[in-house]
Amino acid sequence: MSISVPPISSNSGTAPANSALPVDAGVPGLEPARIIETVRALGDRVSERFPGSGLSRLAMQMLGIAQRTVENVRWVQEPILWVRFAVGLVILLLMALLAGIAMRLDVRAEGAGTLDLLQATEAVINELILLGAAVLFLVTVEGRIKRRRALQALRELRALAHIVDMHQLTKDPDRHLHGSPAQDTPSSPTRTLTRFELARYLDYCSEMLALNSKLAALYAQTLDDPVVLAAVDEVETLTTGLCAKIWQKLVIVNQAPP
Repeated sequence: MSISVPPISSNSGTAPANSALPVDAGVPGLEPARIIETVRALGDRVSERFPGSGLSRLAMQMLGIAQRTVENVRWVQEPILWVRFAVGLVILLLMALLAGIAMRLDVRAEGAGTLDLLQATEAVINELILLGAAVLFLVTVEGRIKRRRALQALRELRALAHIVDMHQLTKDPDRHLHGSPAQDTPSSPTRTLTRFELARYLDYCSEMLALNSKLAALYAQTLDDPVVLAAVDEVETLTTGLCAKIWQKLVIVNQAPP
């Protein structure tokens, strides 16, 4: 099975020493360093149980994705200084322009009727509304940049969940109950796993999906953005549904005789 997740370099097997993100002592939260350790341990277990398999390669690539996730979460926690400086400069220029225009206005009402005053007031209100909308757009630039990066990373995690599901699609537990190789067709996949190996394989897939969900939850723990939170919920719903499908297979495997 081909794997579309980009490969990682050989020197990414160890997480950086400062990979743990700050978590308030009084508030429970996910610890990224612990998640990376768990992903690494899972990759070692899969490689030892199924050496050279597609699932073992995917588990190793998942370690790279986990490390990139921690880096992205750390990045969105930090302020983007150049964006804040540029936004502040533009807002100051707008305020200076507004002040200059206000100083040049002739507010004397000699010869001005009620209709003229109402039109002038309406024009000023419209300009203030437009100026407020421009300021609001500039203030939210940094948040939208972080949101875009988080959504790109969440799409990668969503794709990873589907790839894990692809690896377990052909793992049919019904064979261990009453199946027979004689019933296979020429296009049937090769099934060589024993009952115990199949149970371990499905269990590893379930663990990878659970860890994938925890990596997505790191963004919900960091960003208070409704769009990002909705995307995280979608990933968690997807992984929960896929895990339920895997556990149904595990139930069938456990019903098979030794």
